[in-house]
Amino acid sequence: MSSGVEAVVQAEKLLQVALMLPCAAVVGWLIGAWADKHFHQTWIAITGIVFGAISGLVYVIRMALTAERDTRNETPSQNTSGEDRTGSQK
Repeated sequence: MSSGVEAVVQAEKLLQVALMLPCAAVVGWLIGAWADKHFHQTWIAITGIVFGAISGLVYVIRMALTAERDTRNETPSQNTSGEDRTGSQK
């Protein structure tokens, strides 16, 4: 039962990674388009898209690093002889 829940949680994390970058770019574009109309400019929407894409990419990279760290913590570091990777006895 717990492996099924873990699979659903992993699928949700992957879905969140896949949707984060485009959603951040769209939100940046919407805010930039609003600012374009409000301030009577034409360049703010492009800046919003770039800012949204960069912030989405930073968030995705942080999530990937956190997932990698969690995976390393769950992986057992012992081999069959009872020694850890450095060769010292536990």
